[in-house]
Amino acid sequence: MDKKDMNQIMAKAEVLIEALPYIQQFNRRIIVVKYGGSAMANPELQRNVIKDVTLLKLVGFKPIIVHGGGKEISSWVEKVGKEAQFINGLRVTDAETMEIAEMVLSKVNKRLVTMVEELGVKAIGISGKDGDLLHVDKKYSNGQDIGFVGDVKAVNPKILFDLLENDYLPIVAPIGIDDNYDTYNINADDAACAIAKAVGAEKLAFLTDIEGLYRDINDKSSFISRLTASAADELIGEGCIGGGMLPKLNNCTDAVKNGVGRVHILDGRIAHCLLLEIFTNEGIGTAIVKDEGEMAK
Repeated sequence: MDKKDMNQIMAKAEVLIEALPYIQQFNRRIIVVKYGGSAMANPELQRNVIKDVTLLKLVGFKPIIVHGGGKEISSWVEKVGKEAQFINGLRVTDAETMEIAEMVLSKVNKRLVTMVEELGVKAIGISGKDGDLLHVDKKYSNGQDIGFVGDVKAVNPKILFDLLENDYLPIVAPIGIDDNYDTYNINADDAACAIAKAVGAEKLAFLTDIEGLYRDINDKSSFISRLTASAADELIGEGCIGGGMLPKLNNCTDAVKNGVGRVHILDGRIAHCLLLEIFTNEGIGTAIVKDEGEMAK
């Protein structure tokens, strides 16, 4: 074996050793992964995400996937001659659109289950309607009626605990029911945040279409790799965060303030971003931590 080959082998060993303390620290801990965006639309990235989550399961984590499906829902809405409408980033969901959304999310859900099963890990796909997992109230957008869009009122995590205890990887579609048993579409970020709080997740990871947080989105040198929940609130108050990142960051800080150990915002377009953030000392995204400033990754 020549020196180059030996160096490559040693580099691989160093990566494994670097991951060891994180594997030890988070063994048997719950991690919720919100999966959507471009990482879901690209087949290769989709396989990489599923491989990452499966690896987390096999090294002792207890992952839960909460997935979206917005782009695919919009595609099917257009196929039936309707136009997708959004108000403040939320899909306007009439009865027909709700039916389409539930159909598409169920299809996506079972596709992800199959991908996990192909890698030798037991997975079960569920809807937020199953076991009354996600109970909702009707959500309004700045007072505007946007149809069958739900605001999570309560989470019944027992079904998730039962699945985790029996060595399954739960994959959740963000659909819920209200007091009248009507079906509602739920923003996947909101669903992931509510579930992470309910199960006391050690980590909540959002796979997004940006690298993480910037103090100034036009200045790449202003990237923020780590900040506390209170510092995140200050950024929001200063008006530094806008667009679709604003509700996402609000979800992040809310999760950290309500029992989630740490929240990660990651660029899902980067292959194996989840592993790079969790198992390396530097990480690649933005981590939101408790105000007391825990230093463990």
